[in-house]
Amino acid sequence: MIESIDTPRLVLEPFAEKHLRCGIVEWLNDPEVVRYSDNRHREHTYETSRAYLQSFAGSPNYYWAIRLKQQTSEVIGTITSYVDVNNSVADIGILLGHKGYWRGGYGSEAFAAVVNWLFTRRSVRKITTGTMAINSGMIGIMKKLGMREEGKKARYYVVDGREVDMVCATLFSADWPGSARK
Repeated sequence: MIESIDTPRLVLEPFAEKHLRCGIVEWLNDPEVVRYSDNRHREHTYETSRAYLQSFAGSPNYYWAIRLKQQTSEVIGTITSYVDVNNSVADIGILLGHKGYWRGGYGSEAFAAVVNWLFTRRSVRKITTGTMAINSGMIGIMKKLGMREEGKKARYYVVDGREVDMVCATLFSADWPGSARK
């Protein structure tokens, strides 16, 4: 079962239909917000976002709204975890949609909280993530959390007519402080 996760500045709460009215659709249609995401290739509506939310029901995957602790209703982003139960691996993706909170450490705080939750509460053994080589924000999160580059997919993306590598990173539970799998 998915539960809320608290950090010093944030609350990650299970994403619900009420969050769809918190700017999510607008973020997904903002070229600057989705510049490094495959979401940039499609138009998003309330209905498509609702269908995405519903895709998590009955699955082993998790979807959280990221909100500020001191402001009960302001959602600043979302974070997901797709879990391969058979192999005990989780892939995390994050979208910090509220531009006013970019470069403030909120993304790494949320990402670290989900990593910790998956390692300590769900006994996941390996976390993965991937991003474009030009996404300095996500590359910074990977480094800050001690993720290791696992490989690259050369010239995987095309951004503004330019071919860009995909960087894949991983972190094992044995390398995470406080993990039960040492």
